Amino acid sequence: MTGTIAFQGEPGAYSHQACRQARPDYEVMPCRTFEDVIDAVRTGTAELGMLPVENTTYGRVADIHQLLPSSGLHIVDEAFVRVHINLLAVPGTPLSDITHAMSHTVLLGQCRDFLRSNNIAPVTGADTAGSAQAVAARGERHMAALASELAGEIYGLEVLARHIEDQSNNTTRFLVMAPEADMSRRGAFGMMTSFVFRVRNIPAALYKALGGFATNGINMTKLESYMVGGSFMATQFFAEVEGHPEDENLRLALEELRYFTSTLDILGVYPADPRRR
Repeated sequence: MTGTIAFQGEPGAYSHQACRQARPDYEVMPCRTFEDVIDAVRTGTAELGMLPVENTTYGRVADIHQLLPSSGLHIVDEAFVRVHINLLAVPGTPLSDITHAMSHTVLLGQCRDFLRSNNIAPVTGADTAGSAQAVAARGERHMAALASELAGEIYGLEVLARHIEDQSNNTTRFLVMAPEADMSRRGAFGMMTSFVFRVRNIPAALYKALGGFATNGINMTKLESYMVGGSFMATQFFAEVEGHPEDENLRLALEELRYFTSTLDILGVYPADPRRR
């Protein structure tokens, strides 16, 4: 094993799948919360952390954008994971016996059509892999779980139906976090730069701050705002752009941004995942 990578959830969670996909040679470390993942990396218990940031169906993951700036960690990679949802049950159980399916509320919402067409009632569980673990422990033939095939392998459940999600492009984006930044140019699909900033309290500050990206031909792939410290007056922006800060056009755009901002922090410079395209 190269090292340890921490993720939130039980073994078999989609974050676990992301770890396998992005760092197959790392030992995985399940954690109870996102904060625990960050603490594990910050204290050196784990070399890397895997954090979900957004899903194509449900949007951004709550709390992550609040946690990233204060984490003291750096983004060193991204991973796009195709979320295939499967109906898992005790081995030998026919689909016709299943009356209830347990999972996280988000996954239940992503399989409404399948559950309705098979007269299966949704049951809310703490998380996906934890639901698979609970179904295996109960051994009740009428109860199934909605989770990854990896969860089925880990907890000894049988796949009754594969890829039952309503949206065929259901994908979650993860960020790989490390205690130190990696500014090296790497990967075959270009570089990404993520940063947070607050604009100065002047008229049209945001418009002026972002002007440099347009004039320098920088593609901004994400711009999100959120309140800071519970104040309606303090707004922080999370942004992602294509390119490396040492690229001349991005260097000039960031220089212009700094002029109109009170704070600007680079959260990470990392290779673009090929699935981004």
